[in-house]
Amino acid sequence: MAGDDSFLSRWARRKSDARQGKPLEEPVAPQPAPVLASVPESVMVSVSPAAQVVATAPPPTLTVEDAYALQPDSDFKPFMAHQVQPEVRNAAMKKLFADPHYNVMDGLDIYIDDYTRSDPIPESMLRQMVGAQFLKLFDHELTPDVVAQSVSRSTPLPPDHDNPHLRLQPDHAPAASDTGRGAA
Repeated sequence: MAGDDSFLSRWARRKSDARQGKPLEEPVAPQPAPVLASVPESVMVSVSPAAQVVATAPPPTLTVEDAYALQPDSDFKPFMAHQVQPEVRNAAMKKLFADPHYNVMDGLDIYIDDYTRSDPIPESMLRQMVGAQFLKLFDHELTPDVVAQSVSRSTPLPPDHDNPHLRLQPDHAPAASDTGRGAA
């Protein structure tokens, strides 16, 4: 592993140098390479054969009138740059989304109804409701055909605890022959 210049070997070397009190070599941060924009040849100026300097003209200032002049097939990218005023950007976005292509409702707009208005209950249904009759919303009396009445049975139902269908859990315990208070 001699001559290996990996991260761990550099770290171990710096650690041992720090223990011995040697001055540490600070790594030099790499300088980012200059980015040359794609500019026509007529704008580029040659200073020396080794280096070229790009002289770029500032982009034209876009106005709201420019945004209003946009067509659906126009290029909207210049209006989204950071230098563009927010009013101009908003006007361009309004112009873009005014195109009917973007105004098509999809099936996912489930919250577009107006839920601030209540749905009224039809009067025929309201007349049959016991609550409306109790509140005397209408002038007529209760009639047997409007309000459901309980049907009387000729044979009484057994108590709830004797009906196995009404039990919450089955009772597997043997039935006691004599129920009492216990041994005295």
